[in-house]
Amino acid sequence: MNIQVGDIVRLKKPHPCGASEWRVLRAGADFRIECRGCGHQLMLARPALEKRIREVIPGEKSGGAAAGEAVTGGT
Repeated sequence: MNIQVGDIVRLKKPHPCGASEWRVLRAGADFRIECRGCGHQLMLARPALEKRIREVIPGEKSGGAAAGEAVTGGT
């Protein structure tokens, strides 16, 4: 399963706050995800997360100044 940093994952069971969408903050052998409802962060191993996922919503791919890079004028 291809999950990237910035993607939103919808899990099978909702968080106790009521939200079922989580933003991926770290990807690799394990994942750090953040609840979109209350901001709670959680670390999960890849197999555990992949088992709980119902849907992956790709994150926005932005570049340049929108991603926090400095814009400099060339001369």
